[in-house]
Amino acid sequence: MEENKKIRVAITHGDTNGIGYEIIFKTFSDPAMLELCTPIIYGSPKVATFHRKMLDLPVNFTIINTAEDAHEGKLNLLTTFDEEVKVEIGQPSKEAGSAALKALERAMKDFRSGLFDVLVTAPINKNNIQSEAFHFAGHTEYIETSVGDGNKALMILLNEKLRVALVTTHLPISEVAKSITKERIEEKATIFYNSLKRDFRISNPRIAVLGLNPHAGDGGVIGNEEQEFIKPAIEELSENGIQAFGPYPADGFFGSESYNEFDGVLAMYHDQGLAPFKTIAEDDGVNFTAGLPIVRTSPAHGTAYDIAGKGIADENSFRQAVYLAIDVFRNRIEYDEPLANPLKKLYHEHRDESEKVRFAIQKKREE
Repeated sequence: MEENKKIRVAITHGDTNGIGYEIIFKTFSDPAMLELCTPIIYGSPKVATFHRKMLDLPVNFTIINTAEDAHEGKLNLLTTFDEEVKVEIGQPSKEAGSAALKALERAMKDFRSGLFDVLVTAPINKNNIQSEAFHFAGHTEYIETSVGDGNKALMILLNEKLRVALVTTHLPISEVAKSITKERIEEKATIFYNSLKRDFRISNPRIAVLGLNPHAGDGGVIGNEEQEFIKPAIEELSENGIQAFGPYPADGFFGSESYNEFDGVLAMYHDQGLAPFKTIAEDDGVNFTAGLPIVRTSPAHGTAYDIAGKGIADENSFRQAVYLAIDVFRNRIEYDEPLANPLKKLYHEHRDESEKVRFAIQKKREE
């Protein structure tokens, strides 16, 4: 990215019956946000206009057809489809899911073409969006498949107080235990560690690892996953230079605020980490997808059908998602810069042929 250009923030509009457009418009009604970045909403001008009028929000946007046409200092809206979309505020519908998917598909295509720097996704309904083109449990899995280039994604929920990553994400509880393996824990912890260093510029991260069972298994009395998989994984991580500690019982760990002693917390499954996180984070939590070439963030809440169209949605989580995406993008540049031109090797593994001959002659003389 050229130094004189603002960071281009792609924003997918999410479920068109939810609060996506409301939180986007509220965020960028602040002129200071347009000084910080160049936003490009991937959506529908007609749907956007409907939401703006319904909510009577004081914001203007410029309609563009390609990301290359985005204007600095303006809120850009890229037309991702021309079809009419029936907006049914607060109601789930396949039409809303289809509109969300079209925006995502165009964003993935444009990222592969290098047309924006970071991605912020407004909430989707995971049921409505399902189709032949989208058979994933959520944004994280879809983006990993679309632009991951073989890299594995890691879901991290965070705010200023806490960072929680998940070993398993959108899995039914009945499938969680059998999905907890030593290898999977090590993989996710390593991605977490690398992200804390590169994306958050923490030099030597400390990671707390939670147990799976109540009381972290009580030494095998209440389950043996801690003994068989989690402790061996922690030991292996420590041997590899990653400061991992635990396993800790989740209830006591969060109840005693032990997370303040660590740079990140690795939870075994979705609600184990996210239920306490959302209680602690209140309205400023952000969902960050680590481990991928793309920088992607999202507000840590859903479509909020119950308050959609009422004008009372709090945009702070979305605003924090924009801030985080920009910070991570800059941190990656800063982290990668010293590694861009490594020094050439000073020593060669194999001597050239003349050296080999010389040493052979010398050896014969000595014999």
